[in-house]
Amino acid sequence: MEESDLSFDKYTPIVARLMHIEDVTWGDAQKDFIVRYRGRLSSEDSEAAYTQLAEALRPMDITPLFRLEDERHVILLKAGVIKPQPSNIGWNILMFVLTVASVLFTGAAMAYQSPPEATLWDLILGAITHLDQGLPFAVSMMAILLAHEFGHYLMGRYHNTAVTLPYYIPLPYPLSPFGTMGAFIQMKEIPKNRRHLLDIGIAGPLAGLIVAVIVLSYGIATSPVEVVEPAPPGYANSFEGNSLLYGLIKFAVKGEWLPSTPPDSPAKAWYPVLQFFTGAAPIGGRDVMLNGIAWAGWAGLLVTALNLIPVGQLDGGHLIYVLIGRRTARLLPFILGIVVLLGIAWPGWWLWALLMFFFGRLYAEPLDLITPLDRRRKLLAILGLVILALIFTPVPLTLVGG
Repeated sequence: MEESDLSFDKYTPIVARLMHIEDVTWGDAQKDFIVRYRGRLSSEDSEAAYTQLAEALRPMDITPLFRLEDERHVILLKAGVIKPQPSNIGWNILMFVLTVASVLFTGAAMAYQSPPEATLWDLILGAITHLDQGLPFAVSMMAILLAHEFGHYLMGRYHNTAVTLPYYIPLPYPLSPFGTMGAFIQMKEIPKNRRHLLDIGIAGPLAGLIVAVIVLSYGIATSPVEVVEPAPPGYANSFEGNSLLYGLIKFAVKGEWLPSTPPDSPAKAWYPVLQFFTGAAPIGGRDVMLNGIAWAGWAGLLVTALNLIPVGQLDGGHLIYVLIGRRTARLLPFILGIVVLLGIAWPGWWLWALLMFFFGRLYAEPLDLITPLDRRRKLLAILGLVILALIFTPVPLTLVGG
């Protein structure tokens, strides 16, 4: 394209300030853009170039997208600019209050010592009249959730990406052993580039994990180690699953690998590995009898691990996308296969596989895909995947009847 041809429209002269244009393609009703420019950015600072172009086009109600095609830089101009609307924080406050109540009740229900002949209704009434017993679990659980969600929120605000306040989801006992289905924030605009997407995605798991480890360590320190007895006839014992980090924390605090191998186990040498992958109940072995604080810490590890699964709009999906881009979609069948196989040991994974199948193909795609991750952020994204390996629990819960 000749230099004299660059002024035939109102967009090209603006783009030409930042890009050596090689060809121009005008869009139509079938193409989801107004105009496409291919060439090479004039500056190596693509992040600053995107900011400059976006600010120049905003008064025209145009949003630029930076893309890469066959090693060439591509700028797409799309009609419209997202203008985030104020949120109604009344819903956030209501959901938060309901979740606090739900978690408090769940903690009380787990801590309340009901008579052996008590019905579910008796347990509910007993938990309501002994809500104070649920405070240790509730405070610990909400501290982890608050740290996780406000990690996302504050990082979004730091990068000037409009995000909502957290929406907490109540789900009381006996529907959930945690009193909640967690929480989420909604991004009201698309992150500018991979760096921003990574920072927002990783901030939640890191903040939540730090609090969860502190809570879990204190909870284990204040929980007794006892021989695991079979449940009485007509009742069932619930056993939490192990992850590598959970086992290491128990070892660091209690000085022994727990759960220990039951005396009559035929696979003494392999028992820890067997128990990790199958959730085998350690009847006859020693283990930590978790109090409410330790239970909240363990739940925090589990929730963090689930969020770090590298698919879709999960935090792990953001991490893997910023590392390998659209090739992330090729990993979905492999991850689905693993989750389906894990369902043999814990059927709850089959529900997760179903959700991944329907929603795991949707990834957050930043406006600017030209700006690469810097080395520090690449290491941070890899750290997130390493953390997933350390805290992943193949069999989260096992029920064994007496």
